[in-house]
Amino acid sequence: MRAISPNGTKAVMAMTKEQFRAEKRFQTAMATARRMLREGLITEDEYRRFEEKMAQKYTPTFGTLFSELT
Repeated sequence: MRAISPNGTKAVMAMTKEQFRAEKRFQTAMATARRMLREGLITEDEYRRFEEKMAQKYTPTFGTLFSELT
């Protein structure tokens, strides 16, 4: 059984410019928060609350996929 379709087509949807902007803003905010967490400026709980708020604000397409990896 093949893992890909025989004609090689992919079901990929492009991001809109606004989705891309929201994703960039979310990623930038979370990079700053991760740095603050590493430097001991915020607690793990504060980081998680901030992440939830940023996810609600920006509704990132990919950002939340990586939240468990950090």
